Amino acid sequence: MSGSRRKPKPTKASLPSEVIPSDGTAGVGHELVIITGLSGSGKGTVLRVFEDMGFYAVDNLPIDLIPTFAELCRHSPEISRAALVVDIREGGALKKFPGIFQELQKQNRVFLLFLEAEDGVLQRRFSETRRPHPLGTGTTVLKSIGTERKALKPIQKLADLILDTSQFNIHDLRRLIVTRFRNPGETPRLLVSVNSFGFKHGVPTDSDLVFDVRFLPNPHYVPGCKSLTGKHPKVIRYVRSFPQTGEFIGRISDLLLYLVPHYEREGKSYLTIGFGCTGGRHRSVMIAEAISRNLSSAGIEVNVAHRDIRKT
Repeated sequence: MSGSRRKPKPTKASLPSEVIPSDGTAGVGHELVIITGLSGSGKGTVLRVFEDMGFYAVDNLPIDLIPTFAELCRHSPEISRAALVVDIREGGALKKFPGIFQELQKQNRVFLLFLEAEDGVLQRRFSETRRPHPLGTGTTVLKSIGTERKALKPIQKLADLILDTSQFNIHDLRRLIVTRFRNPGETPRLLVSVNSFGFKHGVPTDSDLVFDVRFLPNPHYVPGCKSLTGKHPKVIRYVRSFPQTGEFIGRISDLLLYLVPHYEREGKSYLTIGFGCTGGRHRSVMIAEAISRNLSSAGIEVNVAHRDIRKT
């Protein structure tokens, strides 16, 4: 991008339907995306989305280090795309940003994304999270928002895209960023984690979907199986000897094969599925292994973990 070329007027968007281009190419091809804007507008969420998309992500890099960072990224074989957040936390150094950004444009394909929201929405978000405004607690949140808007005005004028997140939920925001900034032809990949656990040790708090397999006969009471796990052939043969086992595996596999593409289209990056039995050593392990093999055979990227397999 030439420094002498007139910068196009920034796009301002307020609703998901207005900002998702039909061809999905807006914002593609930039080596460095700089995220800035008002506190509470979603900068942290957006940065995590970029990181999930494979961008090298940095939060609150000192402004004076941005040119060095851009230079390192440009010459690094390991970093093809990067995203960083610059905001009011920089204090007085923020005044340097417009000049630094204009210099960056001369040698880098850089995109400036500015996030904002209505005052009332920002005020409510701070109230809900109970976090103080970065400008401190010496005044009201509403006055801090006004001071921040004034300080960021010169940066906002340089933005390639001004995004009003007032009407967005997290899923809308994620879908928008993924659609705008993914490479052409790139399909978002969903990482599926299939985990086994024992209910007596507690249900994993990070599970999106939980299936209770305690309806299956328990190998714990079968002679010679108690000390084994759901990976042992003897335990597998026992659990599979019941017709409901095969039917359950087939039905749940079909359900998940139906759900995964829909989660991917919504921009979800991770799906954690838990299978629980009493102790987490036998039935849940065997079922988790079987389900994960079915998903892998269908081309889905799967991680398998057995939380309680060694517990008694």
